[in-house]
Amino acid sequence: MMKNFIRLFAPCLFLLLSGCQSTEVFSIDYAMPAQVSFPARLRSVAVVNNMSDTPEDRPLQSSDEKTDRQEDNGEITHITHFYQGDGTVATESLAQAIADENYFDEVIICDSALRAHDFFPRENLLSQEEVKRLVQELDVDFLIALENVQIKAVRKIGFSPYYNMFIGTIDANVYPSVRIYLPNRQTPMATLNGNDSIFWEKLGATYGSANKQLLTDQELVKEASQFAGIAAVKQLLPYWETAHRILYTGGSANMRDAAIYVREENWEAAVGLWRQTYNAKRVSKKKKMRAAYNIALGYEMQDSISQALDWSLKAQALAYETDKVESKLTQENVEAEDVPNYIITSYYVSELQKREKAMNLLQMQMKRFEE
Repeated sequence: MMKNFIRLFAPCLFLLLSGCQSTEVFSIDYAMPAQVSFPARLRSVAVVNNMSDTPEDRPLQSSDEKTDRQEDNGEITHITHFYQGDGTVATESLAQAIADENYFDEVIICDSALRAHDFFPRENLLSQEEVKRLVQELDVDFLIALENVQIKAVRKIGFSPYYNMFIGTIDANVYPSVRIYLPNRQTPMATLNGNDSIFWEKLGATYGSANKQLLTDQELVKEASQFAGIAAVKQLLPYWETAHRILYTGGSANMRDAAIYVREENWEAAVGLWRQTYNAKRVSKKKKMRAAYNIALGYEMQDSISQALDWSLKAQALAYETDKVESKLTQENVEAEDVPNYIITSYYVSELQKREKAMNLLQMQMKRFEE
């Protein structure tokens, strides 16, 4: 029950601290491994377009227009379209994004559609003979092939009383499909199917002017296809992820002084002060819990994930006692504010567990730079 409770309220955990003056929230960037690991011997790659070539940038399928009445001045219109992406644009974007990461020694693009004569969009594996021929002709170690890009776009136009204008939006989901081919394998090394979204918004004095400013079908397909190529790189190569962290800054002189060290990015000195608070004989469990949490954060910021996880578990155990979680497990209606410290510490434990699990894989994927 409590695990489900944590998952339910974790996205709102920072709202629990919105009125608290003794905390700060800041962003942290850290590297995460890709879904696939490339052997270090694969140094050069050709990015090829294995999509069917569509003659026109028009919707493959369109839903019926849906209009809902609004209480205030006007209507709100939803139109859903499905598109086949532009293979040339997406392949160029994918190749450029891979090259920008400097993960491989050489990145070559082959954006001419290998399935140019297909009448209907389809996915078709490259044969081993085709892979060997392309690898030899392009003088590379392996291929990354863009196999398909599907786009689902929802156009929405409605009147906004707040702006006293009409707002036109397009919310598009892109679904790129990529395969990795090695010349010595009969089947692809991996198949990756991505899913990401991109959003546009325009204002207009009238319904027509808001609609006119939105992207045309052709513009939408081009921009979404370019975005799909970039989105696919996150699955192929290690990437940076941004997360939010909480820092406890009040409650004692040590905590306030440590916060100054944090602003100076002197995490080692800050950890020293938090340890003093944690080890003090006359200190409440709540202050001890916050000190342990901050120590975990200090070790994470120094990339000592194992130590950070150990201290986050100590903070979680103290939060369990502080929030009297055991006595609340049997209650039917438990609110987030009833166990705020346990939610915060448990969420942080899960974040660090995710990082620790990814660390070994990330180190393996980055070994090529050690050589």
